[in-house]
Order: sequence, then C-alpha cells, then structure tokens
Amino acid sequence: MKPKRPKSFKERVLEIVKNIPRGRILTYKQVAEKIGKSNAYQAVGNVLNNNYDPKIPCHRVIRSDGKIGGFNSGPAKKITLLKKEGYLK
Repeated sequence: MKPKRPKSFKERVLEIVKNIPRGRILTYKQVAEKIGKSNAYQAVGNVLNNNYDPKIPCHRVIRSDGKIGGFNSGPAKKITLLKKEGYLK
C-alpha cells in the first residue's frame, strides 16, 4: 500500500475554511496559523481568491484589522453573505 502524500498548502487552507461554522469567521492570519504557516496569510488570501467551490465558505475569512477583505465574487456579495449568516448587521 502506498503511503499517503502530505496535503498541499491549498488543500489544508480549504479544509480549515470548509469547517468554519455559519455565523463565525476567522482571519487570514488565523487560517495561516492553523496550518503552521503564521506568516502565509497573504498566500491564504490568494488560495481563497482562486476558489470557486460553493462548498468552501471563503466569505467567512476576513482581515485581521476587522475589514472585510477581498472576495472573488466582490466585497458587496461577501457583506451580503455575512449579514445573511448573522455575523454582520
């Protein structure tokens, strides 16, 4: 039996983001820290910006300063989704 290959950075980021509960958020830096790459928060943003899988709630990841940050469907859509989930009013 072949040994399993280690998960890629992208796979690890998407796995963490997929498990963020509705109405909760993480920062890009928190996601990076959870995979042991605390300074890779910009790379986390790049992974999420290129993700179009609706099962991955990328809108639940925001900037450390509390600002919304980017979203591949635009910031207005991200705000709408966060309001719908009760994170924003």
